[in-house]
Amino acid sequence: MNMSENSVTLRIAEARSRDVGRGIVRMANKYMRALELEPGDYIEITANKRTVYAQVWPAYSDDDDKDIIRMDGLLRQNLGLSIGDAVKVKKANLKPAQKIMMAPVGEAIRIDSDYLKRAYLLGRAVWKGAAFEVPYYTGALRFMVTQVTPGPAAYVGVDTEVTVREEPVKEAEISVSRVTWEDIGDLEEAKQKIRELVELPLRHPELFKYLGIDPPKGILLVGPPGTGKTLLAKAVATESNAYFASINGPEIMNKYYGESEARLRDIFDEAKKNSPAIIFIDEIDSIAPKREEVTGEVERRVVAQLLTLMDGLQERGQVVVIGATNRPDAVDPALRRPGRFDREITIGMPDKSARKEILQVHTRNVPLCGEDDVKNNVCDKSDLVSLDELAEMTHGYTGADIAALVKEAAMARLRKAIDQKIIDLEQPEIPQGILEKIRISKQDFLDGMKYVQPTVLREIIVEMPEVKWDDIGGYDKVKQELKETVEWPIKYRSYFDELGIDPPRGILLFGPPGTGKTLLAKAVATESGSNFISVRGPEVLSKWFGESEKAIREIFKKARMAAPAVVFFDEIDSIAPARGMSVDTGAMDRIVAQLLAEMDSISRLDDIVIIGATNRPDMMDPALLRPGRFDRIVYIPPPDKEARLAILKVHTRKLKMGSDVDLAKIAEKTEYYTGADIAALVKEAAMLALREAINNKEPHAREVTMKHFEEALTRVQPSLTSEIVKHYEDMAKTLRRALRGS
Repeated sequence: MNMSENSVTLRIAEARSRDVGRGIVRMANKYMRALELEPGDYIEITANKRTVYAQVWPAYSDDDDKDIIRMDGLLRQNLGLSIGDAVKVKKANLKPAQKIMMAPVGEAIRIDSDYLKRAYLLGRAVWKGAAFEVPYYTGALRFMVTQVTPGPAAYVGVDTEVTVREEPVKEAEISVSRVTWEDIGDLEEAKQKIRELVELPLRHPELFKYLGIDPPKGILLVGPPGTGKTLLAKAVATESNAYFASINGPEIMNKYYGESEARLRDIFDEAKKNSPAIIFIDEIDSIAPKREEVTGEVERRVVAQLLTLMDGLQERGQVVVIGATNRPDAVDPALRRPGRFDREITIGMPDKSARKEILQVHTRNVPLCGEDDVKNNVCDKSDLVSLDELAEMTHGYTGADIAALVKEAAMARLRKAIDQKIIDLEQPEIPQGILEKIRISKQDFLDGMKYVQPTVLREIIVEMPEVKWDDIGGYDKVKQELKETVEWPIKYRSYFDELGIDPPRGILLFGPPGTGKTLLAKAVATESGSNFISVRGPEVLSKWFGESEKAIREIFKKARMAAPAVVFFDEIDSIAPARGMSVDTGAMDRIVAQLLAEMDSISRLDDIVIIGATNRPDMMDPALLRPGRFDRIVYIPPPDKEARLAILKVHTRKLKMGSDVDLAKIAEKTEYYTGADIAALVKEAAMLALREAINNKEPHAREVTMKHFEEALTRVQPSLTSEIVKHYEDMAKTLRRALRGS
């Protein structure tokens, strides 16, 4: 950092999400004092014979000791610079503009100039050639200033006349790219690594020459679909001002001998001529699969050509290759070594703080319902959107999923506005005043979540159940045990960490059929706010060798990505029988071994709870029934009188009942009835009443009376007997003794 009498030299840093698109910069208080600047003053930023203007604001507290100036991608592009470059900053005495003229970039746009001035331009510094974006629903409109009077720069004041011409400026006249570092939420570690490996060698090759080392030649980006691999490659090409060539696997394949390899050579030759250059190969596993596993000769030759181009006898020059894949194990191992792909950067699923940053990026130009809108009665307090709350709810969502969710929420609001006649589509143009009243609410996001499912969970059965504790009658002790085992570790993880104990890993629900095991598992997933992955035992079985074990691995892999999650194995005895007892080829034994390995501590299962349900625990492999795997074994007994009454109240909640119906009396008469039996009993009584109404051609459905319930009791018999109940109670005692090791 250099400081002269009236200017300072600072290094560029990326803007924080909240400052993007506002035409402001942030710098440390000591430099503002040195230049005699107050918050909101205008400064002139110069570098590379280019000059831009901006309003200045104090740096964030954690930046106050740094020699940096934070500016967004638009300002950086106007300067033709990137992060880490030096700029000269001095005070600018701007006057209010009398008149400015603007034009849209790329395509003709009609927009109210008074609205544009009032909503986005007041106080903003402008100069000829200045580029900026105006939020427009879920996207942004791009404009360029073509004339400023008086020039060369001024700021937009209350009396400034703003004119917007309809015909656009050509895209070539402006150097603003669509993807900058600020367009990527979170991924700070990946961004930093890419800057070191790509930007630095392309912009300052002399550093590597001085150190006597070759700069990195390739990076492989690995991660689930939708986590931002392609976006990172686009951003690094923009920020480093490099030539960018993209290879999409299937496009280079050709049926004629040698054509596919020739296309690859042409791309690399073109990049070499235009160096510094970046070649981005998306879905690299499609053009560079393992050669021993492919049958086609073309694929083998393409892999060989790519290997020689990346590390052959000819020098590649200043050309960096970035590959992206979500299947790194399918890529030929010869590519995955230093000299070809020097570094593999894994981009994982975003955590809560990362999801909030991604939401901030994607809602930057979206009219959300905020505190000011509530005060101005534009929307209700219940509509208030909290990004922290949304980040908490969107576990398992990738960046692409969150972008889709924001769009879906916007579309939900648009549909409601059309249905409520707020927007009249018959009008040739919707008035700006009506558009300003549209605010996206919390409910719109909740509606959007019904349609946008996490990408990583689309291949397996996943649901967010709607079953709550109130929907399950009785079983208070069982509910409490499930809350302690499943809800507490997810909702109150800090307490477990403070005590230094690991939360329970799994819970096994067993009991007679129809007692509500599956219903309890769904309720605990709903109440804990977790993703619910349902696995019906027989579904994982396959006739192909190794496929069943692979299905188990995939289920746990997806659960880790979508954590917090509840993995529910229904009829778990069908896929985890005692080993050595089956007479098949050993497939069942291998499934059990895979399940044991996944549940054990070989792979971390943070925020994942496994729930198994069975009515035959005696058939399960004993190795599963020990602490560390299924820590808790919960017996779901047949409902007692109080529980039966509670179940009856749940099932008759919406029933049209007569005043003579005595639910307590029915509860007394339904001994050995399970929850499923009681549901069937209520349904049968209702059908009897319906049958009478239809047979007598009555205009309305009859009330369900005690007589109907008494007749239904003769038709619906209990599933259980005293012998069956005693058998399960004895089994429960045996299992508890085994779990305690006694």
